[in-house]
Order: sequence, then C-alpha cells, then structure tokens
Amino acid sequence: MTLPLVAQAQEEPIVTESTTTSTVTTTGTMETTVNSPPPSAISPQIFSNGNSDLCTVGVAGAVQTQILGISMGSTVTEENCLTLKRAKTLYDMGMKVAAVATMCSGSKQVFDAMMNAGTPCPKDGLIGDEAKRAWEAEQLAMDVGTSDSFEAEEKGDGLNEKRAQGAGAVASVLGLLLLL
Repeated sequence: MTLPLVAQAQEEPIVTESTTTSTVTTTGTMETTVNSPPPSAISPQIFSNGNSDLCTVGVAGAVQTQILGISMGSTVTEENCLTLKRAKTLYDMGMKVAAVATMCSGSKQVFDAMMNAGTPCPKDGLIGDEAKRAWEAEQLAMDVGTSDSFEAEEKGDGLNEKRAQGAGAVASVLGLLLLL
C-alpha cells in the first residue's frame, strides 16, 4: 500500500509596519519653602559620673526665648565623697587609725556614732580610753567656751550654699529673659 504524497506549501509571514509620533508638553511652576528650626539654647553636657573617681556633680540649665537664649553649667565638689576617698586611701595604705580619724573629722554623725559604740575617735595621737578622756576634756572646755571644735561642721560643708547660689543664678537669668 502506498501513501499519497501530501504537498506542503510554505506560508509567507505577515509583516505590519506602523509609525507613531507623540509630543508631550508640560508647563508648571515649582516653589521650595525652607523652614528652619527655631533657635534653641542647649545646656552643656557635664558628665562627671562617667569617672567614678571624681567627687563632682554636674549642674546645667538652658533657657530660650524668641530672641535670646542662654545656657550655663558648672560642677560642684561633694565634700562627703572626698572624705570617704581620703579615708579609703589611708586605710588601703595601712593607716587604719588615720582613716578613722579622717572619717571622724568629716562628720559629727560619725564622731557621735564612734563615741556611742565605745570606740572614740582618735585625738592627738591617743586612741581608746585615753582618746575618750581627751575628747571629754575638750567637751568640757567647749562648755566653758574656750574651744571651737566642730565649728566647720556647724557651718556646713558649703555644698548647700553652692547649690543655692547656682539656683539663684539660674532664677536671675530666667527673670531677665522673661523681661525681654
């Protein structure tokens, strides 16, 4: 059996050509507005706590009005911290009696606590009962009015005075700025 031959025709591809022309015209205006931030007084950064070996406290403040701004800062030395550091240094050097004497001279509370505990603070190189008798003799002399021991304690260490001065300065600057 023979199969008929099938003729295959080749088809030509269909090609389409097109041309498009377009024109775009844009008209407009552009406006840029730059808003600057308001003026600001920034208080100084006083970091004394970063170094634990310093006995200072940072105090800073800033005030800003529409016209004028001011900022200021300061550090205040804390005397109790200095007393503790001195006593620790003396103790670390093996001078225990001197360390106790430093603590006693720095605070009337420590002095009273030591007396109440029966271990009086050292006095003129004396310790124990001899020191207690020396302190009692000095107390007797103070009662008569011939001694000025702990006069510095009664006056205070000055820290509160420094804080009050700083607060007064900040309040005066605020008052001045409010008048402007």
